[in-house]
Amino acid sequence: MHSQTLKRVLFVAATACLALLPMGCKKPPPITLACNASAPTVYPGDPLSVTATAGSVSTKKNNNVLYDWSGDGVTGNGTSATVNTASLAPGSYTVKADVKEGKKGKEGLKPGQSAECSADYTVKQFEPPTISCSASPNTIKPGDSATITAVGVSPQNRPLTYSYAATAGTVTGSGTTAEYSSAGAPTGAVGITCNVSDDKSQTASANTTLTILAPPPPPPAPKTEALCSISFANDPKRPTRVDNEAKACLDQVALDLKQQADAKAVLVGQSDAEEAAKTAKEQANAAKHKHAKVEDFGAQRAVNAKDYLVTEQGIDASRISVATGATIGETEENYLVPAGATFSSDVPGTTPVDETAVKPQVRKPLAERHHKKAAQ
Repeated sequence: MHSQTLKRVLFVAATACLALLPMGCKKPPPITLACNASAPTVYPGDPLSVTATAGSVSTKKNNNVLYDWSGDGVTGNGTSATVNTASLAPGSYTVKADVKEGKKGKEGLKPGQSAECSADYTVKQFEPPTISCSASPNTIKPGDSATITAVGVSPQNRPLTYSYAATAGTVTGSGTTAEYSSAGAPTGAVGITCNVSDDKSQTASANTTLTILAPPPPPPAPKTEALCSISFANDPKRPTRVDNEAKACLDQVALDLKQQADAKAVLVGQSDAEEAAKTAKEQANAAKHKHAKVEDFGAQRAVNAKDYLVTEQGIDASRISVATGATIGETEENYLVPAGATFSSDVPGTTPVDETAVKPQVRKPLAERHHKKAAQ
């Protein structure tokens, strides 16, 4: 009885399958699953999601579908998951997903009711920053300063920090610009280094140079300038008198003094051999006789020339010095001494005249002197 009943049930079921499906009864296709990452490559901290797409899912009314995710930093929710890439070191990673279907509480128990997939991605190392460095101006004087400019770039826009160094002098600043001070630095080329680092301790450096110019040499010290000279040999009867030819020379001396208000003049009188011998004899006599007269021709010529400049040209007497020299001749030499020049160094061998002992002589024409002598 039981055997006959079972055969009849199977026959009815087979007949029903043939009636419903012309090709006969077949098993439903197994469920499939495909995974897709939103980006194949990311940097730490970049957003990344993975989507799982199931195929051949049963359409039965009581069918239930479950998803499960796994992987480093992965948080799944149904058909999608997110990856916390900020916590991942550079390298290759895989996200896995599983799907199961079936009656609630019995998902995946039957063949073809489960599937899995995976998606690969790579976390890249942050690229180090780059930097350029410049100085403006790049040529300065000792003690001057310059502006140092650094341009740093992070390919992933990481926050950047700057620092600077110099082979001489100092650089102050921690931003994209800094100030270089050459105080205490020697002249010549100075190397400047601009450094940048990101928040991942990746660094880069760039160099530039500036030049500290050597100060120009000081201007040469002013020197005494020889001007015109006067000959007193034209008038043997008045060998110390300032004549018209002498006046022409002294007028030029006066003009030079007026044009250079801070300059002075030194007038150096000379004596010839005969005059010098006479003066020496008179000096020897004056040593024995208190009131004996001594005539120093060179000194008198310098004093007379000074008197002309003071009385006729209005030159301040304090700007004119008188002296005698060792040169043999009935002459007087005129020198212009600019401010800062030292006459005694530029023209050695002269002796200052004691102007309390040598007084200027009155310039009288020769004819007037002869006339007075005749009247006497």
